Amino acid sequence: MTDYPRDMTGYGPTPPDPQWPGGARIAVQFVINYEEGAENCVLHGDKGSEAFLSEMVGTRSIPDARCMQMESLYEYGSRAGFWRLQRLFQSAGIRPTVFGVALAMARNPEAVAAMKEGNWEIATHGLRWIDYQDIPEDVERAHIQEAIALHTQVTGSRPLGWYQGRTSPNTARLVVEEGGFVYDADSYADDLPYYDRRYGRPQLIVPYTLDVNDMKFAALNGFTEGEQFFRYLRDTFDMLYREGGRMMSVGLHCRLAGKPARALAVARFLEHVQAHENVWVATRLDIARHWLSVHPA
Repeated sequence: MTDYPRDMTGYGPTPPDPQWPGGARIAVQFVINYEEGAENCVLHGDKGSEAFLSEMVGTRSIPDARCMQMESLYEYGSRAGFWRLQRLFQSAGIRPTVFGVALAMARNPEAVAAMKEGNWEIATHGLRWIDYQDIPEDVERAHIQEAIALHTQVTGSRPLGWYQGRTSPNTARLVVEEGGFVYDADSYADDLPYYDRRYGRPQLIVPYTLDVNDMKFAALNGFTEGEQFFRYLRDTFDMLYREGGRMMSVGLHCRLAGKPARALAVARFLEHVQAHENVWVATRLDIARHWLSVHPA
């Protein structure tokens, strides 16, 4: 069992004290996924339409043709949903992290300008919002370089955080190979950051989440209304706050949480977080830099 390529132990029963700033019991961070305009679409040279993470749960990809319903569902995210979430976080005085798909951000300079004006962290969500599972390694490597170049052009600086989302078995190694990312978020394996040492250089991993995530509104086993989402957010926070020394990630999408009823659940949760003392609300880059300082590789 010594050559098994997965770490099934992690921190075990004694996770390290993260020593969050100010003696905080919990670090909370919010992600806004900006993907609209980079999804599967024949306009982008893809073989068919998008079929993932929309109100049309369980739909199929239409080959060799546009799906106008799907396109408009994604367009809601960039046209209206993003701005609703932007107002919520601006009003609360909270800086989220954006997982920005480079091609999507390039299509909406006004949204990028608002991210920069709010001093949000803009991490990269890759070049395209597509599934890389079967993409050839050389193509994925090229896409990583193109994503960094376009992200730098659009935002004015290279991304320091990485999240592909729909990864391949090569993604983590290619990220280490590229060498310029402070953290990789393509993991759901822990409640704290940790180091991946498989590829020669320790890569800091700041895990993400698929359960405390509005994507479950677009899943057959997921949330059906905002109250469920709020309760799940609240209960996750309350448990981690009770334990102490943990990190909580919240995943949002402009076309999902940007809808009015769901955005109200987010607003209620922001109020719940801000009603507690000893909470560090930070960007993922803030958390990564803190971990590198307190728990260097």
